[in-house]
Amino acid sequence: MKKIFNYWILLPLFVLNACGQSNKKSELTPKSSTMENVINKPENPYYSNTDTTKLNVSDADWKKVLSPDLYAVAREADTERAFRGTMWNSETKGTYYCAACGYKLFKSNQKFTSSCGWPSFFEQDNKESITFKSDNSYGMQRTEANCGRCNSHLGHLFDDGPKPTGKRYCMNAISMDFVPDSVTLNKSEGNMETITLGGGCYWCVEAVYENLKGVKSVVSGFSGGTVANPSYEEVCTGSTGHAEVVQVTYDKTVTNLNEIFQVFFTVHDPTTLNRQGADVGTQYRSVIFYSDEEQKKAAESIIQELNAKNVYPSKIVTVVEAFKKFYPADAYHQDYYNNNKEQPYCKMVIQPKIEKFEKVFKDRLKKQ
Repeated sequence: MKKIFNYWILLPLFVLNACGQSNKKSELTPKSSTMENVINKPENPYYSNTDTTKLNVSDADWKKVLSPDLYAVAREADTERAFRGTMWNSETKGTYYCAACGYKLFKSNQKFTSSCGWPSFFEQDNKESITFKSDNSYGMQRTEANCGRCNSHLGHLFDDGPKPTGKRYCMNAISMDFVPDSVTLNKSEGNMETITLGGGCYWCVEAVYENLKGVKSVVSGFSGGTVANPSYEEVCTGSTGHAEVVQVTYDKTVTNLNEIFQVFFTVHDPTTLNRQGADVGTQYRSVIFYSDEEQKKAAESIIQELNAKNVYPSKIVTVVEAFKKFYPADAYHQDYYNNNKEQPYCKMVIQPKIEKFEKVFKDRLKKQ
């Protein structure tokens, strides 16, 4: 661990009120690049976005690694209720994968918004992505759609879709993982690493990291909860268990984990439990979701050092826990500050925080 810079004494100056969020939408232009292996599920040994080998796993083994809700749909062909979460009408560009095994199923350009209330597609990614079988349950004759790699239930196929195929792949949102194009990176860039951080309002944290040299992408979303594909409104109730977080992907040859954490502990107050400024609730908790032992040890080390040096008047309450799942927020939450600079919240809260960040990290800013 490198020595902590002497600017830690300035930390209290950076603590500002957190989100005063609205639902005003802005048109975004997602940055796209290519990569397959973009999701990490350490608790699921069968999950891979690159391995196409067919799986033959017993339901008993699946039950050990899937959440109860996902298991009920994927292995018992249950159906989630319509209009669940935001995936059904999301227009965010990206890729959809099987939530059980990580197999690539659809691209967003194969999706359309259907009034049925479930995510709907007119075409699958490739002929191997999805397999079909007859389903005569509940007195109906339907075509069941299953994952081509692990045979998990996804939904059903109907003949009432749009052109050019006339098909409607009616999918359960919980059966799919979605990764927006803005977080995909070229796999040849082996120096890339991603960490998931919760420091109150994700608009504020996102806006700061987007200015740090070496950071390739910052995506706002939710982690740490018990509900699959939660909507922003659901998370705001505090009932899903999720925290507002950002996933920061950075080039380890340009910046490092130590600096990522230095910024993190500078731009939010890590001593207030389930609160940032005027925003109160578990969704605003201070949390670091680690993906490996290196991230875990680095997070614990910097917290221990800050506490030992009494940088804050109170002990740090930041929780360090294993990363399990990330749900990107809707498109209008992404890059919010840059798309809404004239909004009062951006001017009054985010802009001052960015300015102070720029003063402290002036030698580490991206060139405009």
